Amino acid sequence: MMEQNMLSEKPIAQLPVIFTAQSKLHFYCRDAICEFVFNQGAVPVNPFRLYEYFLGDRVDRDRIRQANNNLIRKCDELWVFGEMIADGVLFEIVYANSLNKPVRFFSVGSRAARITEVRIENLEFEPEVYSSTGQKRKELMERIST
Repeated sequence: MMEQNMLSEKPIAQLPVIFTAQSKLHFYCRDAICEFVFNQGAVPVNPFRLYEYFLGDRVDRDRIRQANNNLIRKCDELWVFGEMIADGVLFEIVYANSLNKPVRFFSVGSRAARITEVRIENLEFEPEVYSSTGQKRKELMERIST
């Protein structure tokens, strides 16, 4: 009887599942990001916690990106961490928007307490984004706006 009581006391409420997107430049903040999402009452899905940084290049990066895209489809929302958007993160934002998933933007830090929500107009793009897309900031901002 005591075991049944313990089981019924476990939290079973459904929580939103959040795909956390971030530049590889901030992979070291992955634990703080997960802590932040948990503190917001949600469940983080962080690729840098799931299979580390591209599994040390033991798996083709396109396969990892495909896995990330499948996870985005399964998650309720996409939260972007860091005010400097990388090319992979740009794709994830555009993809989440195409699926009508809510997208939110946050600062990044090594402590969850230092992470705050940021306004979309304060975002910048890594230099590789400009060179790989051939687009200017205004065009890129239009792509990530919903």
